[in-house]
Amino acid sequence: MSQPMSQPCRSVLYIPASRARAMEKAKTLPIDAIIFDLEDAVAADEKIAARDTLTETLQEGGFGPRLQIVRINGFDTEWGADDVARVADAAPQAVLLPKVNSAKDIKALAALLDANPKTKETRIWAMMETPLGILNAAEIAAAPRMAGFVMGTNDLAKDLNARTREAMTSALQICLLAARAHGIFCVDGVYNAFKDEDGLRDECQQGRDFGFDGKTLIHPAQVAIANEFFGPSEAEIDLAQRQIAAYTEALTKGEGVAVVDGKIVENLHVETARATLAKAEAIAALEAL
Repeated sequence: MSQPMSQPCRSVLYIPASRARAMEKAKTLPIDAIIFDLEDAVAADEKIAARDTLTETLQEGGFGPRLQIVRINGFDTEWGADDVARVADAAPQAVLLPKVNSAKDIKALAALLDANPKTKETRIWAMMETPLGILNAAEIAAAPRMAGFVMGTNDLAKDLNARTREAMTSALQICLLAARAHGIFCVDGVYNAFKDEDGLRDECQQGRDFGFDGKTLIHPAQVAIANEFFGPSEAEIDLAQRQIAAYTEALTKGEGVAVVDGKIVENLHVETARATLAKAEAIAALEAL
């Protein structure tokens, strides 16, 4: 049931589940993952119809290797439980629960998935967008079926009364720590000014430096930049290859360390290098399809 961490999650595009044409277009986009949104992107009077449209779309397939995640409405609404019951017919790869506050919320969703044989393999992702959820990040990451965090920076900024992204640095890092401790994905929040490429580049660079696996996106125009920043560069791939080769040679000489570009290379660096190459290979395989 586990998802390999080498699986690319560089670009994670939100698509309203009420827009059949947008979902069809997504089959042609160079994105790693899709969040089919039944929550914020769908008006109240369209939610039931969107649920049916999404289920039929997922059953038709055609999304290839792209990770398919369904964001349901919260269980504090009239739609949440019915969202799970309806989309279960399509056996979704993952369900994204909004406004998660504690592991109790994840366990409630897991119980619904456990009760339906069609969702036996469905994983759970959590929107990390409330102050209480951030404080409980470790227990949420360890909950049943958990596979990933999505940072909901817009809602979090609202609840914190924060004016800048820097004001949320601690929250971002707490979630990253929890995700890494429990071996799940963690993707950065959206950048709202989708026509501002320079601003998006800056935020992707910061997110990659923090350690995020990728970025959630609100427009197809943002995909190329996210893929660029969250995928290994040619220089990183070259360094990884040289580190592995140098360390392997050192081991044959009975030595435990090597030197590459004037820097010590130990086993921990080789682990990172191998992960880099695995991600590069996964990206190449996806792009070849």
